[in-house]
Amino acid sequence: MANTLQTSKPKFSVYMTSEAVKKRINEIIGAEKGQDFITSIISAVNTNPQLGNCDNATIISAALVGQSLGLSPSPFMGQFYFVPFNDRKNDRVVATFQIGYKGYIAMAMKSGVYRDLDVLEIRQGELIGRDKETGKYLFKFIEDENERVKAPVIGYMAYFELLNGFRKSIYWSKEKMEKHAEEYSQGYRSDKKNGTAYTFWSKDFNAMAFKTMLRQLISKWGIMSTTLEKAYVNDMSVVKEDGTNEYVDNVDFDSDGVVVEDTPKQEEKPVEKKTVKTVSEDPASFIKKVEKPKQDPGEVEDIFAALLNQEE
Repeated sequence: MANTLQTSKPKFSVYMTSEAVKKRINEIIGAEKGQDFITSIISAVNTNPQLGNCDNATIISAALVGQSLGLSPSPFMGQFYFVPFNDRKNDRVVATFQIGYKGYIAMAMKSGVYRDLDVLEIRQGELIGRDKETGKYLFKFIEDENERVKAPVIGYMAYFELLNGFRKSIYWSKEKMEKHAEEYSQGYRSDKKNGTAYTFWSKDFNAMAFKTMLRQLISKWGIMSTTLEKAYVNDMSVVKEDGTNEYVDNVDFDSDGVVVEDTPKQEEKPVEKKTVKTVSEDPASFIKKVEKPKQDPGEVEDIFAALLNQEE
């Protein structure tokens, strides 16, 4: 299904550099940051031609979510991405906000409550069993990196350590991750069935597995700062005109690889925040140290509505 929504829409770079748009962006994030914001968004859009079909206002709304979370839109940074979604109900293509696993790491470390946080793949020969007393998985990593990358991936491990010394790690086998991807992403099931590679799961399985591990680890065992909570809620969503979120699962695609499912749903439902009960220091004291974003993602509705009027 070819997209025809682009025929009368101005080129994104022209739209972004118009005086009306620049003025509104400067009002939202400040003139000193406005030009860098505009340049970075144009660069990100230029790397994905399919984004040229999206309503310009939705790209900016997604970008403002990333801006409010302190994340870079550069695809080379891998902190968050714009993903095109065909909104057939409103006859337009919109941009969704999708955070990358590096974005979760960046926000967690900026919060000031984590001493260390990481996620990595486990190669064949590195899983040596489980501790008989604690039940924790035990690993012995291949020291020679050239030899390590030759070994097949058998699973994934994520861990964190809080400033007060509390530690937590989790491990999933690759088979478990594969089942998770098939359960939560209809698009990935479609890719496997049709031999296509439209979804992030198909394009970079390890990166999506890393993200899933961090989401599972932080949301269930870690301390969720205000910024992390907002990232969790906004992930895989379209920011609508009223400031609410509509969640997307990449179900179906047109010939250009643009999502065409018109009943979007969330890949992973946000779970209630759980703070660690076993730390020696009250978790609330950690949360007080967390930096709050200068802009609430909910505030994008103002600029969304204003910029939507500029689309004509």
